[in-house]
Amino acid sequence: MIGRMQDRPLSLAHIFHRAEQMFGDTRIITAERDGDRITAVRDWAVRVRRLAAALDAFGVAPDARVGTLAMNTQAHLEAYYAAPLTGRVLHTINMRLTAEHLAFVITHAADEVLIVDRSLVPLLAEIADRLPTVRHWILVEDGSGADIPAGPAFVDYEELLASTPPRDGLFEIQDENRASGLCYTSGTTGDPKGVVYTHRSTMLHSLGQLGVDSLGIREADVVMPIVPMFHVNAWGLPYAALLAGADLVLPARSTQPVELLALMQRHRVTMAAAATTVWNFAAPHLDDFDLSSLRMVMSGGSATPSSLSELWRERAGIPITHSWGMTEISPVAVIGGVSAAEAGASEERKVELRALQGRPVPLVQLRLVDDDGLELPWDGSSVGEVQVAGPWVASGYYQRESEGMTADGWLRSGDLGTIDGVGYLRIVDRVKDIIKSGGEWISSVDLENAIMSHPDVEEAAVIGRADPKWAERPVAYVVRRGEAALTPDMVREHLRTLVAKWWLPEDIIFLPELPKTGSGKFSKTALRRLLEGSDATP
Repeated sequence: MIGRMQDRPLSLAHIFHRAEQMFGDTRIITAERDGDRITAVRDWAVRVRRLAAALDAFGVAPDARVGTLAMNTQAHLEAYYAAPLTGRVLHTINMRLTAEHLAFVITHAADEVLIVDRSLVPLLAEIADRLPTVRHWILVEDGSGADIPAGPAFVDYEELLASTPPRDGLFEIQDENRASGLCYTSGTTGDPKGVVYTHRSTMLHSLGQLGVDSLGIREADVVMPIVPMFHVNAWGLPYAALLAGADLVLPARSTQPVELLALMQRHRVTMAAAATTVWNFAAPHLDDFDLSSLRMVMSGGSATPSSLSELWRERAGIPITHSWGMTEISPVAVIGGVSAAEAGASEERKVELRALQGRPVPLVQLRLVDDDGLELPWDGSSVGEVQVAGPWVASGYYQRESEGMTADGWLRSGDLGTIDGVGYLRIVDRVKDIIKSGGEWISSVDLENAIMSHPDVEEAAVIGRADPKWAERPVAYVVRRGEAALTPDMVREHLRTLVAKWWLPEDIIFLPELPKTGSGKFSKTALRRLLEGSDATP
């Protein structure tokens, strides 16, 4: 028997028209140099229609890629909708990539249009003449006064919108599987890989973020995506927030901890999301701001040490909520927190639960697989590669073979983990980062978290070094907090009660800062190169 329900495509047009019709007074707030710019959604929607009409007037082809090299701003949010609503594909470009990788992704994506913040134009200076597919260059003024290189003929964004009448009528996407967005991985071990999102996948991902046991985004929220809009669509928050009718606060070039906390206080932000490193750098300033409006502080990109989460709970009144996902998962697959069944547990047990990555959100499936391809039980102790399936999980990469996928269609995450009997995921390590010493496994993630629980440690990353006796031994790279007089022996003494004796790092090397990937994670590839070229002395 076949049901008789209407077959309507799931597309971003629904989010846009719903916001335009129902949430006209909702605010989009952008931190600018001369003060916060506040725009009502009804006015923002007109600007989206103007940009959509400008893309039509340019003669930009259907399915063409519209690249953005931009911060978290209102103009970027306008491109988030104008490109996919007109059947084009939004390509958010990671500004932290090397010049060579920037040239690669823009050319590989075959971007026809580039929308660029003025402050980021210098990133294109040495590659502008190597971007043959780009036909239209649009400049967004941001008050930076950055020099514009010779070559590209930029059109001013505001002048373009002012001179273009808004596109009328409804935006219609007939095929929900049409591409809506393109995002490339960081490319730490080779060329970046493109992940193509569809209208359907993005719409379902947005609905998933509205779930009460997921992010629970609702109309009363004030959502602040600190995670860059070039990184997995700012974790989907610019779409989910407008679907719910929530206010959006966009930090633009305000990236310093004090600036971010002031922005959160000023606009009574209720939900904020950022990489763990951002919350770590903000922690020393928590006592200086009123953050009582917060109901969720979400972290991702790397594991959040319990010590950092508990510091936020003590000083800001709310612990950091773990999340886990990947560019290939749109990115949310798992959200942390304490389940209803554990609500009455001891505080020690709650701290333990908050340290886990969390449980899969509805519609996402997880499994653990061993080296022989056998599925492992959810018993909390079996360690295997985490594999993922779901309607917002990639099935392959743009113009590449389906590497990273299993024969039966699951995504191989490259992460090792355990899952307990009620679905709590704990990431043990990356497959390539786990350290095997004397026949036993050492989790670099657990060792890093133990090191970062020391009050004088700002950041820590652990890698393995070949050892003739033990096969591998851990080496820790550590950033001191402030002017702390921390020594290797002090770190080892701190670790003695937290980890097994044979986990203690052979070398502890202090650096002024740790190298990061384009997505803000610790670059262990760079640390391995550093180790190969050094004597590894403290």
